Amino acid sequence: MNSRVVICGAGFLGKHIAQTLASRSTLTHHIQLASRNPQKLHALLKETVPYPPRILPPASIDITDSSTLRPAFSGASLIVSLVGIMHGSPADFERIQWKGAENVAKAAKEVGARLVHVSAIGADRESHIPYNRTKALGEEAVRDVFKGKTEKDVVVLRPSIVFGPEDDFFNRFSKLSKFLPFLPVFGGGTSRFQPVYVGDIARAVEIIARNDPAINAMVGGKTIECGGPDVLTYKEIMKLVLKHNQRTRPIVSLPFWMGKLQGAVMERFPVNLFTVTRAQVEQLKSDNVVESSSSTGADYIPFDTLMEKYAVPGTRSPLNSVHDILPQYLP
Repeated sequence: MNSRVVICGAGFLGKHIAQTLASRSTLTHHIQLASRNPQKLHALLKETVPYPPRILPPASIDITDSSTLRPAFSGASLIVSLVGIMHGSPADFERIQWKGAENVAKAAKEVGARLVHVSAIGADRESHIPYNRTKALGEEAVRDVFKGKTEKDVVVLRPSIVFGPEDDFFNRFSKLSKFLPFLPVFGGGTSRFQPVYVGDIARAVEIIARNDPAINAMVGGKTIECGGPDVLTYKEIMKLVLKHNQRTRPIVSLPFWMGKLQGAVMERFPVNLFTVTRAQVEQLKSDNVVESSSSTGADYIPFDTLMEKYAVPGTRSPLNSVHDILPQYLP
């Protein structure tokens, strides 16, 4: 029987999730994009996916206006909530990452749909960084909405940095290396990251979307921290960028206070290639890696466990490495 998956968010990750869901010949999902401006991505998908009839007409919604959500979600079996922003005021983060996530969850529950809520590693309600704090508050709000008999209808994914074609991380630093005489890192560049391939996140959503009882029992109500097979320091990431775009630039460590000074100035201007905020510099003081199994409780399951169990037949590894993927798209 056909089921409808609504992807709430039409950006980088939403595109890859939609492509994955529409490309599996063994699945019969119908996919609908729902965002403020989904038309451009909808047109692209109709031209590029193997099964274009699976892509339904898009729905224009505003996650801060709950009245726009229920009509768009009605009849859906699964909602994928990609609610998030990278820049904005503290009020913007609260309105979108906290209250917006709550609105999506309420509408999903009202129509009887399961929910995949995409959060982030580092979510912490006690954090003074607006991004991290509101990601945690959004998670809590989603859990509260589904509390009780429907609590197993929610899966929370917490990715580290998501990479792949059109990403805004590796691509950004590669572009910066065209214009800057050096690549800066802060505090020695020792903070660690565990980049996860966008296609692997999309495959995880596809696995969850199967609505298989065994899979549901495994992931229902759980939080899954998503990281790839490589753990790299910030400085090592800069070296990797330069290796694959074949540029020679020194990597210069700057003190955190200098980064915050730069952020205080750049925050006053429209977002551009050189934008860095004080909050982003502060984030670099902490690692962004998957928690070890010994420090997580029963509500967590390892990402690689899920991906190994339901790996695509014939694949060499359940998770893709930056060393294999970056050469495919970094100039």
